[in-house]
Amino acid sequence: MKWMIIVVIMMSLIGSMMWVMPTPRQKYQAALRLKAKQIGFLVQLEKVTPPRAKGEMEAESRDMTGYRVLRTGLSREAKNNFKTWQIFRVESIADIGLPSGWSWGDGERTLTDSQLDTLLEAISKLPAGVFSFESTPAYVGLHWDEEGGDEVLEQLKELLDAFVKEGF
Repeated sequence: MKWMIIVVIMMSLIGSMMWVMPTPRQKYQAALRLKAKQIGFLVQLEKVTPPRAKGEMEAESRDMTGYRVLRTGLSREAKNNFKTWQIFRVESIADIGLPSGWSWGDGERTLTDSQLDTLLEAISKLPAGVFSFESTPAYVGLHWDEEGGDEVLEQLKELLDAFVKEGF
């Protein structure tokens, strides 16, 4: 009887320790986010609310990881005249100039034709796990499901760096 109680207590302790251990997915995410910070990303966990999709009464908020590259060196005038934009991988009525399945959250009809062409080219290079893409005077960023590992992370960094250089 004593041995049975000891075994139950030990199993309970081991079970409790296993419960607080990170899962393989959590370990992967931690390593990916650390690598992202090392190569220059600002990584933030946040709630994202896309525009209301066709047929929805209310937009569904999602908890996602934001990967951003900060802008530096913009003059005060450039910041004041900056055209902020944000697009989402959602089908809604605000989709002028975007490919099927993408919609504007902010900035519809504010980009020039050449900027829109650059944006369309960038959209074609985005992995399927990217949910949103945005640009403000402070940063260029996206929300991504973190699938694809270091290779996709490097591609996203190059893409965002190009938008920082372009200045839109």
